[in-house]
Amino acid sequence: MPKVSPHPGVAAVLSFVYNGLGQLYNGQIKKGLWIIFFSSLGILIFIVGALILGLWLLGKISSAGMALTGFLLLLSGLVDICLIGAFSIYDAYNYAIKQ
Repeated sequence: MPKVSPHPGVAAVLSFVYNGLGQLYNGQIKKGLWIIFFSSLGILIFIVGALILGLWLLGKISSAGMALTGFLLLLSGLVDICLIGAFSIYDAYNYAIKQ
């Protein structure tokens, strides 16, 4: 039975839906799981930063240092998610083309 090559468009869309799914679709299991792990870590960092900022805005935390920490966590999580997402889509699409 002939080997079926992954479709580049499907790989890119899956990576857009959630980072790393395109790599799993392409058969790159280890790479896909690592991308999913680091993307999930970025989402967790983003959520923690948003929670800290939310508590500061509600007046539950009065420390300016905590507000800055929340902002930096939110920003770093967002940058992480965007960079990993762009890499995941690009990598999944190009790997599928090469197959």
